[in-house]
Amino acid sequence: MLNTLRFAIDLSGAEPDLQYRGRLLSDYDAILPRIGNSITYFGTAVVRQFEQMDVYTPNTANGISNARDKLRASQILSRHEIAMPATAFVHSRADVRLAIERVGGAPVVIKLLEGTQGIGVILAPEVKIAEAIIETLHSTKQNVLIQSFISESKGRDIRALVVGDRVVAAMRRVASGDEFRSNVHRGGTVEAVELTPEYTRAAVRAAQIMGLRVAGVDMLEGNDGPLIMEVNSSPGLEGIERATGLDVAGAIIDYIADQVGFPEIDVRQRLSVSTGYGVAEIVVYGNADFVGKTMAASGLGDRDITVLTVHRGTAVLPNPKADLVLEAGDRLLCFGKLDEMRSMVPERRRRRARVRKLPKEPIPES
Repeated sequence: MLNTLRFAIDLSGAEPDLQYRGRLLSDYDAILPRIGNSITYFGTAVVRQFEQMDVYTPNTANGISNARDKLRASQILSRHEIAMPATAFVHSRADVRLAIERVGGAPVVIKLLEGTQGIGVILAPEVKIAEAIIETLHSTKQNVLIQSFISESKGRDIRALVVGDRVVAAMRRVASGDEFRSNVHRGGTVEAVELTPEYTRAAVRAAQIMGLRVAGVDMLEGNDGPLIMEVNSSPGLEGIERATGLDVAGAIIDYIADQVGFPEIDVRQRLSVSTGYGVAEIVVYGNADFVGKTMAASGLGDRDITVLTVHRGTAVLPNPKADLVLEAGDRLLCFGKLDEMRSMVPERRRRRARVRKLPKEPIPES
């Protein structure tokens, strides 16, 4: 265990280095970051330095930073069509009521961007109460998210512990009494739960989108399926190990050891070595020329494009064979000429203009 605050980032030499307690750091194969919320900036700088030194970390500095900022995390996940409670973020007092309406009206959940362990999460039962709370928090320079209240999941949620590309343990957290926050630190209880494939896929995908290989993914049980609430880059292990009886810490160490022995490669960085070549994802739309054709007959090889994997629904088909028939909706991870691949991507759709009547505001006299 190395105290994050005792590191010194050394940028004076030809190679990136770190000092610990005033001495040059020993050699390490890998690290597991456990960065406290209050030292995120310095902690991620230390992790970034380890990355520069080619020391393996399952959670990158960018991944940790993304997960720590609730607004940034929501923006990233929403861009990838991850189901979440409806969320809004505003600065002006005049926009608060409209934001509450946009997420479905009261009751609403108000969250501090920097809150942890359930602290800074408030349930406002009425619009006027929500406005008063938000105005008070804004007056103290606090940034808040306004989020819809998922009534069917009141007082409970699911924590899935993701390691690599699988969920190694999961538990349901249940709030105590009338408390709507299910955090153990708020007196909640825990029980082991067997996740459905839908919940497992949602948890793994959310963690990977955030750039985390070890994460605690919190999900609400909505009427239409899982709703991602938060992705935690330094999840606690004691509660979930006690609830499930599983050696979660051991699973994390085994995963890290496997990665050090046989590391994954970021193909976007390692294969883009030739000018004009790179890695891209091509989506097979219904009107594409090669729908219904085999890989061999698709003409991709003639265009100097190699298909590395085919993603079909939830299935992944690595190194697809020449007789594989392509279907609408397939996503092809390809390496090849960037110009050729760019020409196969349809033009970006423009957003439709949405007209909304704005309330009249008084015109300043001066």
